[in-house]
Amino acid sequence: MKITSAEFVVSNTDVLKCPNSKLPEYAFIGRSNVGKSSLINMLTERKKIAMVSGKPGKTRLINHFLINKNWHLVDLPGYGYAKVSKTEKKKFQRFIESYFEKRHQLVNAFVLVDLRHEPQPIDLEFMQWLGVNAIPFSIIFTKADKIKPKAIEVNLANYQEKLLTVWEEMPPYFVTSSQNATGRQEVLAYIDQINENLKNLN
Repeated sequence: MKITSAEFVVSNTDVLKCPNSKLPEYAFIGRSNVGKSSLINMLTERKKIAMVSGKPGKTRLINHFLINKNWHLVDLPGYGYAKVSKTEKKKFQRFIESYFEKRHQLVNAFVLVDLRHEPQPIDLEFMQWLGVNAIPFSIIFTKADKIKPKAIEVNLANYQEKLLTVWEEMPPYFVTSSQNATGRQEVLAYIDQINENLKNLN
């Protein structure tokens, strides 16, 4: 897939105010500071479509972007950031859950995971929640350029071992680096294939 256009549409905290559109949506979510904004900028080949910050917890809203006039990329707030108040955490959790439960246009959630670390309970719990609620998801492992190839193999194996204690098979996953565009074509081809499958159903 070639990204020919990427336009900001709307930001809000109310799922009912999300675009009134039948276009398929792909949501991007992960722990704070996982590299989500950098990944979105890399995928769209736009330097500032998503704001990059050194401070975790920068995204506080549901952000919709229209890609190629035919699908929406949705940038969701990160979870698990320790420095926001409990009240804010609950607020984020409520509108994130509301988005996933009510947004029928959503066809896939991309859960971003920092490949440098051991499997984190908060990520595994969130994937479990998606599974329980029958929300299709894929995993995007980020920051692959920050570790050696052997460490990538070991960390992927650790994740696979953990996930296969719960899931019958490994969810679709992609190894990416925003620094050198690793995985870009694979993620976009995956989105393209889902979009084609949806067209064939109509």
